Amino acid sequence: MKNVILDKVYDPSSFEDRVYAKNRANGDFKPIADNQAPYFSIVMPPPNVTGVLHMGHALNITLQDILVRYNRMSGKRTLWVPGTDHAGIATQHVVETQLQKEGKRRVDMTREEFLKRTNKVKDQHHDIIVSQIAKMGASCDWQHERFTLDEGLSKAVRECFVTLYERGRIYKGKYLVNYCPHCMTALSDDEVDHKNVDSFLWTIKYEFIDHSGYAVVATTRPETLFGDTAIAVNPDDTRYKSIVGKKVKVPFTDRVIPIIADSFVDKEFGSGMVKITPAHDPHDRDCGLRHNLDVINILNPDGTLNDNVNKYYIGLSVEDARKKIDEDLEKSGLLLKKEPISHEVGHCYRCGTIIEPYLSSQWFVKMRSMADKALEALEKKEIVFYPKKWESTYSHWMRNIKDWCISRQLWWGHRIPVWYCQDCGEMMVSRDDITKCTKCSSANVKQDEDVLDTWFSSWLWPFSTLGWPDSNSLDLKKFFPTTTLVTAYDIIFFWVSRMIMASLEFTGKAPFHDIYITSLVRDKQGRKMSKSLGNGIDPLEVVKLYGSDAMKFTLAFQASQGQDIFIDIDSFKFGSKFANKVWNASRYILMNLDGKEFVEKQYIYLNDFDNWIYYRLNQVVKATNKAYSEYKINEVASLLYDFFWNDFCDWYIEFSKNGLYSKDKREQNKTISILLDLLEKSLRLLHPLIPLVTEEIYSFLPNKTSKTLIGAKYPEYLQAQYDMDEIRNVELLQNIIKTIRALRIDLGFSQSEKLNAVTIIDFDNSIDFVLNNTNLILPLANLEGLEIIEKKETGFIYGAGNGFLVGLSAPKDFNPLDKIKQLEAEAVEYRKQKALCDSKLENENFRSKAKKEAVDKEISKQNEFREKIEKLEMVINVLKTFKEK
Repeated sequence: MKNVILDKVYDPSSFEDRVYAKNRANGDFKPIADNQAPYFSIVMPPPNVTGVLHMGHALNITLQDILVRYNRMSGKRTLWVPGTDHAGIATQHVVETQLQKEGKRRVDMTREEFLKRTNKVKDQHHDIIVSQIAKMGASCDWQHERFTLDEGLSKAVRECFVTLYERGRIYKGKYLVNYCPHCMTALSDDEVDHKNVDSFLWTIKYEFIDHSGYAVVATTRPETLFGDTAIAVNPDDTRYKSIVGKKVKVPFTDRVIPIIADSFVDKEFGSGMVKITPAHDPHDRDCGLRHNLDVINILNPDGTLNDNVNKYYIGLSVEDARKKIDEDLEKSGLLLKKEPISHEVGHCYRCGTIIEPYLSSQWFVKMRSMADKALEALEKKEIVFYPKKWESTYSHWMRNIKDWCISRQLWWGHRIPVWYCQDCGEMMVSRDDITKCTKCSSANVKQDEDVLDTWFSSWLWPFSTLGWPDSNSLDLKKFFPTTTLVTAYDIIFFWVSRMIMASLEFTGKAPFHDIYITSLVRDKQGRKMSKSLGNGIDPLEVVKLYGSDAMKFTLAFQASQGQDIFIDIDSFKFGSKFANKVWNASRYILMNLDGKEFVEKQYIYLNDFDNWIYYRLNQVVKATNKAYSEYKINEVASLLYDFFWNDFCDWYIEFSKNGLYSKDKREQNKTISILLDLLEKSLRLLHPLIPLVTEEIYSFLPNKTSKTLIGAKYPEYLQAQYDMDEIRNVELLQNIIKTIRALRIDLGFSQSEKLNAVTIIDFDNSIDFVLNNTNLILPLANLEGLEIIEKKETGFIYGAGNGFLVGLSAPKDFNPLDKIKQLEAEAVEYRKQKALCDSKLENENFRSKAKKEAVDKEISKQNEFREKIEKLEMVINVLKTFKEK
């Protein structure tokens, strides 16, 4: 073999793009052709086509890629479908903002012109998003890429709408909906973000028309009084029984409204009187229906006040109208009081505008029966959440589900497949475009102007992307139901739940079995990353600074189920250091090939150290397989980090140096062969988490088991019998070295100064092993000499496990008395702190009344102080032996 010289400095920018491009060009991301192999399929949650990927996307893509690469290496037909979402409201908002800067509006152009412009914006952003996903090293099958407005998905959406309509699940009606006056569209309940807002509570007088006094109502939305059609009181409220039926005048209008009795009114809240505005409050709407009240809408679609209000208010925004009515109420003497309050107000989840309840004609889906099927799927374990806690969130929403408003007053999106005859009024719902009325044959037909909610195409994503509604689709037959969904908790309602309902409705199967809910990425202060706070981290900036692998490994290492991730840009140094360690260890092995021959493992006699490292490797394979099956990706990262950095690099490579540099050629060949074999297997283990650097290194190995690492097999767990005495021998040797190193630190001795040590062996059959390998212990513990005692003697022992240190020589000019005083002072402080914990925990009042978290915290502190005291006492006892000498 000849030496392979890797670059001295690990530089991911020199190979990451090249390695990814080569894998992509070679078709390495496609499913294998073996139809007999089990499959693993996953659909990428499609990012909004106008968005820029953030750390949440980076985490999601990282976890999916790890799972995909692991399953691909496990021999499964693995399909990862990438794609993007047309994001109706968000994309239209981007285009309308551009038009606004040009002094134009959407209505100044035809629908076709607007859609053409929007498509250009979509194409630009799509290319950016795809390049970002690729830059992160995502091994998705780009030939399967889909878009929620592509031809196939458009066909699926029409099939879904028409089928549900035919089944009586879709209906149209005039209802009060959440309305965004900025986006000028209806929103579903799930698309409303509720935030606390500082405002006022206005208490207003409504004068009786007989001039006998006035009614008193309080409101946070005084501008809506122009839509009032009644004042309600509770029928059991004795204060107001005599005025039920009387009439009052609505301020600043000539309209007279009645006082009615309705049990929904809370007698204890405010004055016990409530203004009823059926067109602008859902509870008022229900009350209005019960009492057959008029419905007066006071808003234009753009959120300004219409001509149903006093002429001095027409055209004002809600905010300006509120200010004016505040002034006018004060001037007129109709304002009793105005109190500051903080209350929850709905905001548009896309643009942040305050939502207005708005009466309009909309399309809805009946959800109850579909939700019941989806709940049953959870009960039958057809779907499983990781972590399990999200099952209760899912169940709660399903049990309290409301009908879904699916129509949006936009131009960008799937246009509702409904046509109206302008001559006879016939409404036609069709899978195909209609040009002639099916009732009167008139060609004067017009399609519904509204589009469908973006989520209406997304809820079909797991099966529409695989060819549904074509039942003959090979992809649908081969890869559906998909195996796993990886997504964030905040779209369990929007997307996860709806996908399950749609899939059960149209395919009779759950769309996936495992639902892995990812962590939330926060900054170091625990704040959610956002543009407004300026604390977001651009994934591409991380890749530029540290590389894709470093970003992936850092995120994977921290992605503990159910716990948020706290990071800043410097956090990714961790992943970079690990990738650098892999690079340098590989470089060391590959630069020691000259003149040596590779020998297959079955022809090599393995010593204790060799058996120990293969045992550790085998245990790691078993543990990572289990962790993958439970979606504990952070455990996978931790296991591999510990094995490669500690077991392989810090211990085995150090143990192997005698053999590598031996004068015996056979020993050299044996040692380099084992190192290469371990490196090859380690790269296969590490590949899912750091795919690009491992693929690059793998290409240089003389002992590759596959043409590419991405196509190699994940190491298999072997049901092998290991000599555990040999394993314990090596662990004993490690323990002696670690104990000497630890005592050096505890005593404050320099790590560079050579000392002498004395140790005892706890069982006889290990003595020979330790004696025979003293030449390894001395350099690794930096000792001048080591004395080994066969039997335990009386006196103080430092350490734990099988290797006990009983003595360590002191450096020159070392004064043990000074160190003893310092440590005894520390011990005194820890005893004081522990005494406080003891006192608290012995107090039954604290135990019974304090929260469990507080009690657990005190127990934890108590244990921590106890351990520190014991450790200090141990070190002080060792120091006393120096004093006696």
